[in-house]
Amino acid sequence: MNLLFLMTDQHRVDTLGCYGNAHVDTPNLDRLAATGTRFDRCYTPTAICTPARASLLTGQAPFRHRLLANQERNVGYLEDLAEDAFTFPDALRQRDYQLGLVGKWHVGTHRTAASFGFEGPPLPGWHNPVDHPDYLAYLAERGLPPYRISDRIRGTTPNGNPGNLLAARLHQPVEATFEHYLATRAIEHLERYAATGRPFFLATHFFGPHLPYLLPDAYFDRYDPDLVELPASIAETFDGKPQVQRNYSAHWTFDSMPLEVTRKLIAVYWGYVSLVDEQLGRILDRLDELGLAGDTAVFFTADHGEFTGAHRLHDKGPAMYEDIYRIPGIVRLPGAPPQVRQEFVNLMDCTATILELAGCDPAPAVDGRSLVPLLRGEHPAWAPDMTAEFHGHHFPYPQRMIRDERHKLVVNPESVNELYDLRADPHELRNRYEHPELRPVRRRLMRRLYDLLRERGDNFYHWMTPMYDIGALDHDPSLSVFETEETPR
Repeated sequence: MNLLFLMTDQHRVDTLGCYGNAHVDTPNLDRLAATGTRFDRCYTPTAICTPARASLLTGQAPFRHRLLANQERNVGYLEDLAEDAFTFPDALRQRDYQLGLVGKWHVGTHRTAASFGFEGPPLPGWHNPVDHPDYLAYLAERGLPPYRISDRIRGTTPNGNPGNLLAARLHQPVEATFEHYLATRAIEHLERYAATGRPFFLATHFFGPHLPYLLPDAYFDRYDPDLVELPASIAETFDGKPQVQRNYSAHWTFDSMPLEVTRKLIAVYWGYVSLVDEQLGRILDRLDELGLAGDTAVFFTADHGEFTGAHRLHDKGPAMYEDIYRIPGIVRLPGAPPQVRQEFVNLMDCTATILELAGCDPAPAVDGRSLVPLLRGEHPAWAPDMTAEFHGHHFPYPQRMIRDERHKLVVNPESVNELYDLRADPHELRNRYEHPELRPVRRRLMRRLYDLLRERGDNFYHWMTPMYDIGALDHDPSLSVFETEETPR
């Protein structure tokens, strides 16, 4: 079976029509969801680009593959996967798959997509590399104007300097945008692969709708800011929460800009989502025209979400809210029924699914589970909860999270822990970790997280052993030989 993997970066679930947004035009992704499986509880293993993408490549959680931070903000972690790390393209090559990757790579510093067998223009970095020779050649061949922006939107940092660029008006026609360029290159790969008759895996990884949102007029002004209902969590006070969240809000300059600017930023973000959807539609339409749809499984997901003002934050960071951990997850498997699933799934499950659909053993994707039974409409026993982790961005900051049907627990070793009742407080505004009525929930989730981390070999559990209510010990936490059953106490 051919495999088409479509991925965006920093993409909020609630910007898609198929996930309930009544304002944003996403007809192509809505059509994909209507003809495939939409996972309503799809999560990233970590809300940061490089570790999440490395987890997709390996089927391993970040603590296991150890690529824990983006190169641009790395503070001492590894910058490349180990040479002997398992990756799914190695397995697919053994099945004679053609491998293509067009777009964002961001899985290391020295080892590129080509190092793992992927064809495609090498496009490094965290955002559209508008000075890349292949993109410049694309513009020149078509007589299109180069990148130029104006009307920059940014706030002011705590020390009085200009904040990071959040959005700007792009003075190019849509055909000249980096998004159109990526779709064009992907279509060229599709056409070439179709002519060979051999199976293919083709990934198209858009850099958007990651900030800054740089859009032509038609998309920058596509949505009226008056349509934007500000997120309820804009009422965030950070009371009873880790101080780092308040610090991040200041870093992203939220309070230095009026709320009408936030509305405009969200409206521009919506425009970016529509631009990307249109380019995805070009790829999907060409797949149909080439007669490949009946033999091709199509995936759509993102590496993580985006705040866009939620919790008075932008970008992502050391706060494990649904805004950045829940991601879109759509898979269309030929012959499988259209459906919506409520199981907890994640990016590493995509890895195991890719392997199974290619006729490979999914077992090396040790932290994933193949979605094929779910895609076929079956109802196997499935985990009732999910976990995620974070290791830092700009500075080390370890976190672990578990959420189930109703509650979410976040463990922050340097600060206060967090517990949210997602049914009573879906916007995660009230930290109820210390509330006595939720003590049984807290204890249950803490023990469940502790057991899962120990089972997986995630040494974060060592801090939890003496610090939290995890019940009676069944091991020596010193990991020593100083005490045995024969040693007098």
